[in-house]
Amino acid sequence: MNTKILNARMERREDKSYMGKVEVEVEGHKEPYELTIYSKSGDAWEYSLHFLKESGPEEQILAFEEFIENDDEAFDLLVDAAWDSMEQAE
Repeated sequence: MNTKILNARMERREDKSYMGKVEVEVEGHKEPYELTIYSKSGDAWEYSLHFLKESGPEEQILAFEEFIENDDEAFDLLVDAAWDSMEQAE
């Protein structure tokens, strides 16, 4: 699945946890997505996936979610994009 990161950001919160957002387009999908990521320590990540602006076909978001669930490298690329934005801001 070909993806293009539109925007990424990460912040360290007062409780020392990490919260990030990654906006991403998927080739052939009608609408872009926003992936919200959270980690208490920066190593194990929880996430929430939703459409960025307008709702799109449910089967497309489910397919993308399955892709990032099953492809650690693809998920890591999204997390790394958010990490990189935090490092650039420092």
